[in-house]
Amino acid sequence: MTVDYTQQGNVGIITINRPDARNAVNSDVAQGIESAIDQIESNDDVWIGILTGARTDKGYIFCAGADLKQMAVDPGGMSTAKGGFGGFVTRERTKPIIAAVDGPALAGGTELVLAADMVVASETAVFGIPEVKRNLVAAAGGLFRLPRKLPRNVAMELALTGRLDFPAERAFHFGWVNRLCAEGAALDTALELAAEICANAPLAVRESRAIMLAATDADDELGWKLSGDGIMKMFGTEDFSEGLTAFAEKRDPVWKGR
Repeated sequence: MTVDYTQQGNVGIITINRPDARNAVNSDVAQGIESAIDQIESNDDVWIGILTGARTDKGYIFCAGADLKQMAVDPGGMSTAKGGFGGFVTRERTKPIIAAVDGPALAGGTELVLAADMVVASETAVFGIPEVKRNLVAAAGGLFRLPRKLPRNVAMELALTGRLDFPAERAFHFGWVNRLCAEGAALDTALELAAEICANAPLAVRESRAIMLAATDADDELGWKLSGDGIMKMFGTEDFSEGLTAFAEKRDPVWKGR
């Protein structure tokens, strides 16, 4: 198995598991990630996902990017119809995904991280889009998503120099990384973040995510419309009544996701 999928409570955990290839993305990895996202999206008991990489015999690594050996003979094989590169970077989904990054996330690995909703990274994690060093461009989202996360000149330097040593600490400074942790603790820290999110009403979490993604770079008019539509959706759910009842009864709500 090149991708492992497990469920822990309301959290689905996707682990890229090609330690002998530095967790590089090949066809099997892309299809495995897509299948795992399918399971997260279709399972009402899973409210959030985490994407991480297996530890290798040379230490922690999130993902070294595309498998260049496969790229030489089958450039499109690392993408899927639904998810694009890695089965993930263009995937339409409703549930949030946290990238748990221990060790390097390079080239396509950085682009997988950029496609996630939140990022937890260890102090030894590094990022980079070195495609120009191989006469390639970062075509899986890096060239437009990175300058949305970092100041444009910083992102431009990374894209044009191809440097591989942008540290998680600096990414945290700019707000791209949500939480910084010790080496080896990225998954546990991501699970802690996921638990905080799962304490909230899952339908409201999904609707809030969708509104933020659609409205952040749009005119306020769209933001007001989507926010109004979103709250009206919540009024018609069982969890709306549960939230108010739990508040009145001074207890924690028991969410049903409907």
